[in-house]
Amino acid sequence: MADKKTDNNKRQGKGNACPVFSKCGGCQLQNMTYDRQLSFKQAKCIKLLGRFGHVEEIIGMKEPVHYRCKVQAAFGRTRGGKIVSGVYQSSSHRIVLVDECMLENKKADKIIVDIRKLLTPFRLYPYDEDTGRGFLRHVLVRVGYHTGEIMVVLVTAVPQFPRKNDFINELLKLHPEITTVVQNINPAHTSMVLGKDEKILFGRGYIEDTLCGCVFRISPTAFYQINPIQTEVLYNTAMEFAALTGNETVMDAYCGVGTIGLVASKQAKFVVGVELNPDSVKDAISNAKRNKAENIRFICGDAGEYAVQLAEDGEKADVLFMDPPRAGSDVKFMASAVKMAPKKIVYISCSPETLARDLAYLVKNGYKVKKIQPVDMFPHTSHVETVVQLSRKRPDTYIDLKIDLDELDRTAAEAKPTYDEIKDYVFKNYGLKVSSLYISQVKRKLGLEVGESYNKPKSADAKQPQCPEEKEKAIIEALKWFKMI
Repeated sequence: MADKKTDNNKRQGKGNACPVFSKCGGCQLQNMTYDRQLSFKQAKCIKLLGRFGHVEEIIGMKEPVHYRCKVQAAFGRTRGGKIVSGVYQSSSHRIVLVDECMLENKKADKIIVDIRKLLTPFRLYPYDEDTGRGFLRHVLVRVGYHTGEIMVVLVTAVPQFPRKNDFINELLKLHPEITTVVQNINPAHTSMVLGKDEKILFGRGYIEDTLCGCVFRISPTAFYQINPIQTEVLYNTAMEFAALTGNETVMDAYCGVGTIGLVASKQAKFVVGVELNPDSVKDAISNAKRNKAENIRFICGDAGEYAVQLAEDGEKADVLFMDPPRAGSDVKFMASAVKMAPKKIVYISCSPETLARDLAYLVKNGYKVKKIQPVDMFPHTSHVETVVQLSRKRPDTYIDLKIDLDELDRTAAEAKPTYDEIKDYVFKNYGLKVSSLYISQVKRKLGLEVGESYNKPKSADAKQPQCPEEKEKAIIEALKWFKMI
């Protein structure tokens, strides 16, 4: 784990080391010494989160420079026609020329500069938003911190790439360490960097890196933390707060490429990860196979909607990991999370403002904040990550004995799988949570024997939720697998 206090001679001091500090706007705190930055962020977290409990001392970096392993640059031309690459000036669409950034990976910066130099001899020009003409819009470079693998993504306005092979060969001569090159096509008039279509020009189309002992596949569009050193600090803290024993069912909401879930799978009984981005889910599934993790499944969908579905089915998770975007979680998801009643919630936040809002909701609805640990993931910027451990305020005052009445009524010849075994099969193979009610409904529909009073309405006119078609099909497949039909 990184030291909380580090030597001043290893920290950036005052003096605005970057020549474009005032124009770029990316390093809001660069005018402070690093120790002062940490004090500033600590005070911010205490102000916003201190009412929920003690805020631990923020964990900083030993060497808080060149930590960004994902670097992207916009391309354009000056009024004089000079090709430039860099970042958009704060609150504008004017490109600030950047050759080297104190936050970014040095190798990535050098690759971007050399791509800029190659454009003119190959008669390729930056895209002009006003005229709609031109070729190159952005360049994205991802670097595997531990593996050294490098991905270059050329974001173009059109699919046509004149002298494509010659250009790629020339780039590889300059940087043979590049392991893959991808062309991403974005013809839309939008502020979004990446488009929907891609072409692999060289290599596998993705890179791999290791994190907390797991190997992860990173594609151009997948979310992956940009500071690998502090990410390990962040996730190790989250695992410490989860305190998994090997008996827990874990839900990883907003799971991205499966980083937290896969790390947790080493210590949990079963993990389900939920993510809206289909590219990230594809990478997450690949990552699970790559790490030979058989006790984890990934669902492509909205975490809030999935949590609602689980809550309605009466399903629970023992531990819930939440790692939402900067806007925080939403009430729909948190309401469902509260209904699922996990014993423990580990909330990983990149915004103390929205974290404070969400903690207020969770505390009001039965949870108590136990630990608060800020982590400086983005030195020289105003952003700060925080890991929070919450637990249920009131433990259950009863013992939950699950008696499967259907099992009591079945004959020995018919005694095949238990309801829990059917549920487990459906979840592992289809990623769906099914209730005992739904299983009994399907069994009745198929003419299979079900306990006389098991899961029937209490009165003739009582209404019960009906098994959705998708879950019915999955249950039927489970019954076939267990040779009940």
